[in-house]
Parts: sequence; C-alpha cells; structure tokens
Amino acid sequence: MAGQTFWATPGGWTLLTVLQIVAVLVWILLSLAFLLLADRKIWAGVQMRKGPNVVGPFGMFQSFADFIKFVLKEIVVPAGADKLVFLLAPLISFTLAFGAWAVMPLAPGWVISNINVGVLYLFAISSLGVYGIIMGGWASNSKYPFLGSLRSAAQMVSYEVSIGFVIVTVVLLAGTLNLQTIVERQAGGFWHWNVLGGGGWRGLLAALVMIPMAVIFFISALAETNRPPFDLPDAESELVAGYQVEYSSTPYLLFMIGEYANAVLMCGLITTLFFGGWQAPFPTPFTSAWSPTQASFFGFMWFFGKLIFFFFLFAMVKAIVPRYRYDQLMRLGWKVFLPVSIAAVVLISGWRIYGGGS
Repeated sequence: MAGQTFWATPGGWTLLTVLQIVAVLVWILLSLAFLLLADRKIWAGVQMRKGPNVVGPFGMFQSFADFIKFVLKEIVVPAGADKLVFLLAPLISFTLAFGAWAVMPLAPGWVISNINVGVLYLFAISSLGVYGIIMGGWASNSKYPFLGSLRSAAQMVSYEVSIGFVIVTVVLLAGTLNLQTIVERQAGGFWHWNVLGGGGWRGLLAALVMIPMAVIFFISALAETNRPPFDLPDAESELVAGYQVEYSSTPYLLFMIGEYANAVLMCGLITTLFFGGWQAPFPTPFTSAWSPTQASFFGFMWFFGKLIFFFFLFAMVKAIVPRYRYDQLMRLGWKVFLPVSIAAVVLISGWRIYGGGS
C-alpha cells in the first residue's frame, strides 16, 4: 500500500516517467546500433561482399566501435562558423528525433505519453526537425553545406505535405488522433488492419485507396528521412556530402543518430498506422489467460518484428534503386503524391459518410 501511495505522488510519478523515458531511449539506441549494422550487411550482401565482420562475432560490435571512435575524435569548429548555432543544430536534430517516440505505442500500455492528439504531436515534431538541418548548414558559414541544407529542407517540407494527407486518411478511417486507439481498432486479424480498409466487406472498398496510401507513405518516408534513392542532400558528387560536411566527431554522430532514429520512427509509424501495430496478424485467444505483462511483451515482439521488416525494405531500396535527380524528386512529390493523397482524403471521407462509418 505504501508503494502504491508513493507512485501516486508527484515525485513517484516523475520518477516512473523518467524511468520509462530512459528505458525507451536505451532500447532505441541499442536497436539503432544493430539496425545500422544490418543496413550495412544487407547492402554488402546485395553487392556480394561481407560488410563489417571484424569487431566482435560476425562484426556485431562494429557500431559500438564506430561510436567510440566518434566520441574520442576532436570536435573541430570552422573558424568562421557561428559556434553556438553550429553546436546547437545537431543537438536539436537529435532531441527532436527521439522526442517523437514519446507518443509511439510499442505494446498494450507501453507508451510514454498516451495523448489524444498523438498524430498532431508527430506533425509538430516532424515540422520542427527541419530547423536543425537549416541551422547546421547556415552556421557552417560555407556555401556547400548551406546548399545541402536548403535542398534537405525543401525535400522534407515537400514530402511532409503528402505524409500529412496520407495520415489524414488513416485518422478518418479510425476516427481518432490517438495512436494507441488506432492500433486497438485494428485488432482481430490482418483483415482489420487499416491497409485493408479496417475490416468488413465495406473495408475492401476502402482498401483500394489505403493500399496505395501505404505505398505513398513508405516512399515519402524515404524522402522525408533523406534515405536513398532520395538522398539528394548528401549527394557527394554534387554537394560534397551535404549539410553536415563541416561537422566531425560527436556533433556529426548526433546528426547521423537523429537521421537513423527518424528512419526507424517511420518504420514504426507504417506499422502503427497501416499494419496493426502490436496486433498479431491472426486472432490469439490463448493470450486472454496471460498476465498483462506477458500479453504486452507478446505484442511488443510483433511490433518490433514488423518494424524490422520495414527497415529491411528501407535497406533493400538503398541497395537496388538508383538515385533520383532533384527535379524528379520534386515532381514526384508535388505532381503525383500530393494530388493522389488529396483525392484519397476525399474518397475516404465520402466512404465514411456514405455507408463506411460504423
């Protein structure tokens, strides 16, 4: 009873929240270490070479060795740079990348902040993410990183619009902005997932719209996170490696961790919004006899498995799809994805009003 009273106090609630944040942060960082290694290994496998294989068994500790190398390097700040903004930019990118995970439901009840406007929170965080890149390019006081940051900002803003309209179709389908509720309404089997219209024979009509929306979200996520074939801000032959060219050591590492954290976040969002989140693809009545902790861990394994699958697709795209030109990138975003996603919002709205709503 005394323990329950302590956790109900402001101090206990604060301590519990901090522990939850640390647990999620550690899980993301460890996942990033091995997903980065997987990204390099998959790319190597496609090119019929070994990839990292020296540090640890099968090269498993390569990411940790790279981390130590970056931390021990000297931080070099260009003489003409704005030092405060120069060092603040990677911190902003890193913080915002991890801040978005606060509303991501990992399993039943496993979410740091289960707010009713979780989707709006993600919109706000993703919009602010542009500032870190712009600040880094401008503060370097060099034309090459500045051009790279402008490219990246234009690219991110362009595809945020399409991603926003795609998410609106999911919100219309689920009837809520709460990410945990969106996942809960996809329970009962894969035929209830949003990518297939949310279930029922009427859902099959919505699936004709939602399947293309899932594809558009996946491609837009690649552009939003500067992943190949849309890594135009980092086009070495044109811009000498983009907005972070003047960065070294830990600040450069923070930029890269933020970029990978955003890529993994997009994989989690695809899983949550379209593919049932922690829900198993088939009904699991045997879990009703389990404790809440066991059921939550079972759901977390499904969520993490789906996230890994979509990250594998991210890595395969990097390995097999040639880089776009910048005009092709912008044309795809503004002339194809934007009108198609707007039309999808109109169609799903009509479907909800005329017979599709419950």
